[in-house]
Amino acid sequence: MSTSNTLTTPPAPDGAHAEASRDHVTPGDLVVGVVVGRISQSFDVFVFGLGCVLAFPKAFFPFASQLDGMFYAFAIFALGFIARPLGSVFFLVLERNLGRATKLTIALFMLGMATAGIAFMPGYSTLGWWAILALVVLRFGQGFALGGSWNGLASLAALMAPRERRGWYAMLAQLGEPVGFILAAGLFAFIWSSLAPDDFYAWGWRYPFFVAFAVNVVALFARLRMVVAPRYAEQMAHRELEPSSVRELARSQGLNIALGAFAPLASYALFYLVTIFGLSWALLFTHMSATEFLLVQIIGALVAIPCMLLSGWIADRFGRRVTLAVCGLLIAIYSGWTALMLSGGTVQGYLFILVGFALLGFSHAQAAGAVNSSFRSEFRYTGAMITSDLGWLIGAGFAPLVVLALAQFLGVDYVGLYLLSGAAGTLGALWISARRGRLPND
Repeated sequence: MSTSNTLTTPPAPDGAHAEASRDHVTPGDLVVGVVVGRISQSFDVFVFGLGCVLAFPKAFFPFASQLDGMFYAFAIFALGFIARPLGSVFFLVLERNLGRATKLTIALFMLGMATAGIAFMPGYSTLGWWAILALVVLRFGQGFALGGSWNGLASLAALMAPRERRGWYAMLAQLGEPVGFILAAGLFAFIWSSLAPDDFYAWGWRYPFFVAFAVNVVALFARLRMVVAPRYAEQMAHRELEPSSVRELARSQGLNIALGAFAPLASYALFYLVTIFGLSWALLFTHMSATEFLLVQIIGALVAIPCMLLSGWIADRFGRRVTLAVCGLLIAIYSGWTALMLSGGTVQGYLFILVGFALLGFSHAQAAGAVNSSFRSEFRYTGAMITSDLGWLIGAGFAPLVVLALAQFLGVDYVGLYLLSGAAGTLGALWISARRGRLPND
């Protein structure tokens, strides 16, 4: 590893070299912290998302049909993505006044409490409409807290990575999302297959939320260990990864924010098509069992991981811009086949999931921070945070709700059109960035 990518220390006397070596920061150290944090976040999101399909229609909306219950649950799911940028702005102020460690502690404590609150909350049969209101508040709290969990470690890892390996390190940071989904889907599949339906709806669905709370506690200590260490704080300051004014960011970097939010649209939209929407489609429009379909999705997520590794290798040889553009084109082509796969039989449905996850692996590995290099250095920290929040909101937050409505009321042809619009957003953002000369091909 090049010494230019680590903190340098003055010559140490014999016996002090071990101590001095611990002051060094490498991209690999940072990636470990980022992956742990993203596994935790992804697990939280997918536990709630899968709950929207498997549990919430009966637990909170028993007065509605299964389809309508999913619509209501997906609307609440989207609320978390609306709350996320609001939480980011709030906690940014907190960070400037109290420090990054205090902000992260409060945010993850709030996230854990909201998740545990869902686990303990009585359903509609006990509280009526108050149960739905409580679910809304807790989901908003989850999203708000997720916004505050941003710590800048992913940006620091990208800046410290050797230039010829940036695609690889960008990919490593993204591995947390499929792993988080595998854990959430595996847990739900086990509980669903082990319990009678009445037991699952009475108490079984709550268990994944208890596990999510425990995962949040582990993630809290893992992140704090890094954030409070002087060596990380020194590197953050050295790389100018410090909070800046959101108002000034929006005023001077508005176009860069828009481009950064639209660049990952294809990946983010596809993520929730093959996970949350895919499961809802299987239960509503096919005869597949939930356990069987969840296992297929888990296999798909496992397929995505080597595809992500390959994407990192390709990006380092041909450039991140080329890799993202090719992925956008492949997703656009895939969108033209979604109608045939969704309207076919079981085999076609499995292909929709497996091929979709493979494409997701290639694209998602390079999606985060695709155009963040266009931000001026003093805005890099806050700009990366805001573009991430807006990208997930635009590309993913409403995806299960919108795509389910399209499939139900207009037909599965429009599911592909929705995905095509995401691919167009990605390709458009990359093209504009390249034309402006703001997106280096690395």
